[in-house]
Amino acid sequence: MPSVTLPRYAADWSEYFGHQPPDGTGDVYFHLDPLWASDAIDAIGIDVYWPLADWRDGREHLDYQAGTRTIYDLGYLSGNLRGGEGFDWYYASPEDRAAQVRSPITDGSGKPWVFRYKDIKSWWQNAHYDRPGGVEAATPTAWVPQSKPFWLTEIGCPAVDKGANQPNVFVDPKSSETALPYFSKGTRDDYMQRRFLRAFIEGLDPDSDNYLAGANPLSSEYDGRMVDLDRIHVYTWDARPYPAFPNDTGVWGDGDNWRLGHWLTGRFANATLAETVGQILADYGFAAHATGGLNGTVPGYVIDRVMAARDALQPLELAYFFDSLESGGAIAFRHRGVEATAVELSEADLVETRAENALLTLTRGQETELPASAKLRFISAAGDYAQAVAEARRITGASGRVSQADMPLVLEGQQADAIAETWLFEAWAARERASFALPPSMLAVEPADVVRVTHAGSERLLRVVEVGEHGARDIEARSVDPDIYGHGAGRERPVRPGVPVIGGQPLVEFIDLPLLRGDEPPAAGYAAATQVPWPGSVAVYGSPESTGYALKALATAPATIGVTLNVLPAGPEGRLDHGTRLSVRVEGEALVSCTLMQLFAGRNVAAVRNADGEWEVIQFATATLTAPGTYELTGLLRGQGGSEFAMRPAVAAGARFVLVSTALARLDLTAAEIRLPYNWRFGPAARDIGDASYATATHTFQGLGLKPLSPVHVRAARSGGDVALSWMRRTRVGGDSWETPEVPLGEDVESYEVDVLDGADVVRTLASSASAVVYTAVQQAEDFGGAQESYTVRVYQLSSSYGRGTPRAAVV
Repeated sequence: MPSVTLPRYAADWSEYFGHQPPDGTGDVYFHLDPLWASDAIDAIGIDVYWPLADWRDGREHLDYQAGTRTIYDLGYLSGNLRGGEGFDWYYASPEDRAAQVRSPITDGSGKPWVFRYKDIKSWWQNAHYDRPGGVEAATPTAWVPQSKPFWLTEIGCPAVDKGANQPNVFVDPKSSETALPYFSKGTRDDYMQRRFLRAFIEGLDPDSDNYLAGANPLSSEYDGRMVDLDRIHVYTWDARPYPAFPNDTGVWGDGDNWRLGHWLTGRFANATLAETVGQILADYGFAAHATGGLNGTVPGYVIDRVMAARDALQPLELAYFFDSLESGGAIAFRHRGVEATAVELSEADLVETRAENALLTLTRGQETELPASAKLRFISAAGDYAQAVAEARRITGASGRVSQADMPLVLEGQQADAIAETWLFEAWAARERASFALPPSMLAVEPADVVRVTHAGSERLLRVVEVGEHGARDIEARSVDPDIYGHGAGRERPVRPGVPVIGGQPLVEFIDLPLLRGDEPPAAGYAAATQVPWPGSVAVYGSPESTGYALKALATAPATIGVTLNVLPAGPEGRLDHGTRLSVRVEGEALVSCTLMQLFAGRNVAAVRNADGEWEVIQFATATLTAPGTYELTGLLRGQGGSEFAMRPAVAAGARFVLVSTALARLDLTAAEIRLPYNWRFGPAARDIGDASYATATHTFQGLGLKPLSPVHVRAARSGGDVALSWMRRTRVGGDSWETPEVPLGEDVESYEVDVLDGADVVRTLASSASAVVYTAVQQAEDFGGAQESYTVRVYQLSSSYGRGTPRAAVV
């Protein structure tokens, strides 16, 4: 019968190297050597969950005092592949672990590697001798040194703070073996998992910058290294689809374990904070920067408009509590809770700049000036990335202030809660402001440095925030408490899949708007869409027929749509309408008041549809909430953008009202599509156009952005028997300047037509290339049999692309 070659047997990291029973006999047996030496085994397979850290909170523990400043330090973690617990020392009891009483690993015979579970190199390079009763045998076991590689069949680390202290444990309330790593607070920490795995893998990779010298030697028995780098298997990548797992706990009972578990699924797509900041700076053209000291992962970050690099970094600085500064010719970054040893300053180090000034000035903020609450708006990583709010409060104190911030960051609820709490505590910890001066010889003190100032018998820990160079170095600093940056655990917000919603069809209003801004395409039309619940986005398709629909626009936010509740009468043009009070009921964005300056700058624009389907554009200065979703609008500007043609003597209650905002979807139309009857299909963008959630409507856009505005100030004067008519033109674009005597011409050429009316009939049309025309005595006699006391006229400006504009009617 042919032999079968087995690729491996996976032993636990605590048993692969031998058996040393704690029974006082002194026995040492390499009990698995017959297996490892077998021709049927190709490699030594072990599941490796070595502790790579012995970290505690605070700054009194041994590893911090030895010079390491953060558990995320790659050199610290990878160095413990051949050091630390399980290599240099062990804890003999839980009490010793709590007190950090470390017992050295030794065998008394010059072979401590026999008892070191991390010392795979010595185990691999040496012959093995059993020690029955503690006495070494004369002949070795069957193991041939360097004969087979190690395959690391499992390595891993839970995504929890201090996971590197004890990476083999897991949190599962349903299991009797559930446990947190030693000294963990139980907060989710994806970055801990990532740094552990990177330190482990790169520490064994000779091609890596983080390679631990000599940790993975070449074999003299086969072509390869001690640890086969192609056979390092990370636990665990789950085949279940993310985010259905872990969120759908109704299907999978272990979904709750994912948050602090070993899963890579749903985590490794996140960028690190260092990578994110580095990429932002690179995009802005900053090549000289050092981001290596930044810790953390960024699940998602939104830059949705043009802004300076400093503005792009500020939300990250708040969320991850780091400072940006120029140091050594490069932009550097420092976390506030991970400072180097504080610079010690005594009174002798301080400079007296003036005889009347104190060496150190301390100013303490009033309690009423400090926030009692901190609120953060963020993008929730759970569900569909909806906006969420995290809040931290102080229970005691007289302050009523609230600090608020909008962070375009994708965060878990617990992460956001921890940030809000730290932000609040930081404001109180930094309530003392210190001013002092240092000599030029202390040039090394920079912003973000921590200094410990001893003055008048007391010590203060301060963070430098500003440095002024005036010969002496003027220092502004804030009190600081490094321990507040530990990011305690926030409250857990379980995510459950929502009940499927049987949605109806969205409400979409097609709106013909004049050209309200010079940067908009003049031929564009607009669609206002809303639906409850909002489907994420609404797609608008158009076609001149009932087939062949093409996507015309995507409404990414719900529009504010409502109805009027009282009659809207006609109002004055070009000045505030103080008499009209318009009541509206709306769904969507709250209506807010604005100042007159903001009003004249274009704020609070809305459109009201009359019975003929035309939209009058109005603005309102004051919005008074009178009932839920109901407002009274006053301080109106009427007929804005040349929409006075849509004003009626009275528009009945129940007219459609739409707030003109960025929520409107713009439909960029061609010249051929203007004034062409079009069929429109609209519905949730996530569904097919044939889905029942799509509705159909017919609408013809008039291209009002191309339509010339009506002239104004129509005048007439008799000259002999002739009547000289004159007017002033208006312009669609560039007419806001008060410096020019006349607005610029908004059309290709200047051209007008004047209709002379007899009742409702047009008896004559006069043409002109200037803002004046003569209605001669002969023409009057032909039209009316002679001169009349008054004439009714309509004046149009002409456009080569649109034709007649909006008329201005007058009796002259």
